[in-house]
Amino acid sequence: VQLQASGGGLVQAGGSLRLSCTVSGRTFSRYAMGWFRQAPGKDRVFVAAINWSGGDTYYADSVKGRFAISRDNAKNTVYLQMNSLKPEDTAIYYCAADRDTTWVVAGKTRVELYDYWGQGTQVTVSS
Repeated sequence: VQLQASGGGLVQAGGSLRLSCTVSGRTFSRYAMGWFRQAPGKDRVFVAAINWSGGDTYYADSVKGRFAISRDNAKNTVYLQMNSLKPEDTAIYYCAADRDTTWVVAGKTRVELYDYWGQGTQVTVSS
């Protein structure tokens, strides 16, 4: 299984970006998916998660109301729509896949719960 994240870039505060993560393989629709981010010198932290069907989502408090995670199982792709971006959102963003067909993703906030990781895409928000 390979994950390819894209869509990062440089944006001014208040702007928007949409990240995409395409997953190889035929079992994407069974995976819970997550987005994490890592700022320089800091740990990788949870941003958002979505269950296998898209029917359940969960967000970190820091992005709730600004970010939206979604998925298109026909395209093997998960998205992260980021609005009202702030300088503190600057980080490398990683997508991750969990092989468990999870219905409720509120607990999928730890790095060690995910089995596969993408290479990351840089998001820089200027003030």
